[in-house]
Amino acid sequence: MSHQGAQASRVLTIPNGISFVRLLGVPLFLYLLLGPHSDVAAVVVLAIGGTTDWVDGYVARRLGQVSRLGELLDPAVDRLYILATLVAFTAREVVPWQYTAALLARELVLVASLAVLRRYGYGPPPVHYVGKTATFIILAAFPVLLLAHASDGAAPVAFPIGWGLAWWGLVLYWVAAAFYVVQTTQLVRRRMVQR
Repeated sequence: MSHQGAQASRVLTIPNGISFVRLLGVPLFLYLLLGPHSDVAAVVVLAIGGTTDWVDGYVARRLGQVSRLGELLDPAVDRLYILATLVAFTAREVVPWQYTAALLARELVLVASLAVLRRYGYGPPPVHYVGKTATFIILAAFPVLLLAHASDGAAPVAFPIGWGLAWWGLVLYWVAAAFYVVQTTQLVRRRMVQR
C-alpha cells in the first residue's frame, strides 16, 4: 500500500478525533434544548459545533492527516447538527416547519443522487465548496436564531441577522444540491456511454 493510501485509510487521527468530539455535541445539544430548556447552554454547544466545522478539515490538511473516514465523517456530523437542530427548533417553534421542510427536501435530493451514483458504481462525490459554505452559514444562523428566541433583549438584533443568514444558507444549500445533481447526471451519462 502506498503512503498516500495508508494515510487515507487511517482512523485514529487528530482531525477524526475533532469530528468525534463534535459528534458528541449533537445529543448534548438536543438534551439541553428539549430537556431542561437550557437555551443559553444549548446556544454555546451549537455555536461551538458550528464554528469548529472548518477546524477538522484545516487540521487534516495542515498535518497531512486527510483520511477517507474524515472525508465522510465531517459532512455526516454537519448533517446531523443541521437535522438535530431543525427537529429541535421546529419542536420549540424557533423556526417554522416550512423552513425545515425546505432543508429536508434538499437532503432527500442528495440521498436520491447518492442512490443513483451507487447503482452505477460510484461513491459519494467530494464535498463542493458551495455546500460547505452553505453548511457553515446555516450552522452560524442557528445559534443566532436560538438567541433571538431565548432573549427578548437580543431579539431586535439577533432575529434579522439570524434569518438573513438562514435564508442565505438555504439558497446556497439548494445551489450546491443542483451542482450535485448535475455531477451525478454527468457521471451516469459517462458510465452509460462506456457500456
